[in-house]
Amino acid sequence: MLLKHQECIVLVIDVQEKLAPAILDIGRVEANIMALLTAADRLAVPVVVTEHCADKIGHTVTPLMNLVSKEQIVHKRRFSAQSEPHIAEHLASLKRNKIVVAGTESHVCVLQTTLDLQKAGYQLHLMVDGTSSRFQQDKDIAVHRMAANGVELVTLEMVLFEWLEEGDTDLFRELFPLIRDR
Repeated sequence: MLLKHQECIVLVIDVQEKLAPAILDIGRVEANIMALLTAADRLAVPVVVTEHCADKIGHTVTPLMNLVSKEQIVHKRRFSAQSEPHIAEHLASLKRNKIVVAGTESHVCVLQTTLDLQKAGYQLHLMVDGTSSRFQQDKDIAVHRMAANGVELVTLEMVLFEWLEEGDTDLFRELFPLIRDR
């Protein structure tokens, strides 16, 4: 089951100002999410960015905020974004069945959202190099648990190459720096 950009939604979970400095390898995670958002924008893949208790944890980090519009940001109080009715309704309104998920923390909001979305009938693809936690063990166990529950594990390059489909096009040449310059 290869990813077709026409069938996907990108969901970025809670990469927020006050939590980000504590996240393992946050620079790499942010850079990979930025590349994903850039490609999604160019390919017209809908993007949803969640902010958990933004009044306490802060807003989405600036590098990501610069790549999305205010309309793409949704606020939540529950750990699982899918358990928030306004977010579940918004995702359903996009009428796409595959969701590429990235964000933090892997073992809390990413895990709970992903498993709830899987239960709701979406095909989930966790971008492993676009997620992290404060502690490696938490990330590792969360990734294992999601995979054991049917979530496909992907990397940024897998997503981009599958979305692009072929390498001899102007679009590929335009987006190739997202891969080459990592």
